[in-house]
Amino acid sequence: MTIKGIDVSNYQPDSPSLAGFAFCFVKATEGVTYVNPRHAAQVTHARQAGVVVGHYHFVNGNSSMADQVAFFVRQAGARAGEILALDWETSSVSSAEKDDFLKKLKAAAPGHKVILYCNTDYWLHRDTSSYAADGLWIAEYNGHPGKPDIKANWVMHQYTSTPVDTSLANFASQQAMAEWAGAAKPTPTPAKPKVSLAHVVYAAKHDPAAAQGHASYKLDVLPVEKALNAEGLLASKYVDGSFGTKSVNAYAALQRRYGYSGSDANGIPGMASLTRLGQKHGFTVTA
Repeated sequence: MTIKGIDVSNYQPDSPSLAGFAFCFVKATEGVTYVNPRHAAQVTHARQAGVVVGHYHFVNGNSSMADQVAFFVRQAGARAGEILALDWETSSVSSAEKDDFLKKLKAAAPGHKVILYCNTDYWLHRDTSSYAADGLWIAEYNGHPGKPDIKANWVMHQYTSTPVDTSLANFASQQAMAEWAGAAKPTPTPAKPKVSLAHVVYAAKHDPAAAQGHASYKLDVLPVEKALNAEGLLASKYVDGSFGTKSVNAYAALQRRYGYSGSDANGIPGMASLTRLGQKHGFTVTA
């Protein structure tokens, strides 16, 4: 367990400090009449901070579980990858009603993780089913963060309220928690190929005179030829890693397109023109 987060309500500012935190749960609703007036601003702040976002509902016994679920889901406006939590800390709601709420919430918000928040007294002495939907968020200020005095598995341990309600989450990283919550895995950005100017220049000077198809520096030449093809200057059948006569002529046409003339448009790449081509077509140039 290496990640911490907080939960906030109307008692905290619109933009609570999230430095060093991996997640933030925001009170959305209570019963069927109360909406946290800061909910929208606090959620927007958490989203912009890039932390895992959760919304929670304080359940009471003044209305049906079905009505409270509908009210919560409508007001929370949770996005994909955001967690929904039931805050159970009133004796007017039974364990059976708690279970009913969680099950109805899972049905009403498919694709979202649904968890139960309660303290150890409720979990050990009021709960009769050990049902916590997708995970238990247990509150106990026992001085041992990450070690609540329960045997059940848990996903979060709220261990202090000073200076703000703070919890540890049972995940190795923020990304692990985000993926558990349903966030899309980040798509790795492929590394740009590196092209040596010296190698390409050597190929441009030696490949045309060598046997057909000879490739002095194929790995350096291929990105250049692919770029020339994308520019409409070199037919795809000549994109083979050999900087032959067709490639030299294509590069000369590129140089003229860039405004070069005479000996400066001889088809032998220079740093300026090759760098410009690479910036457009996704490769970097080294000397």
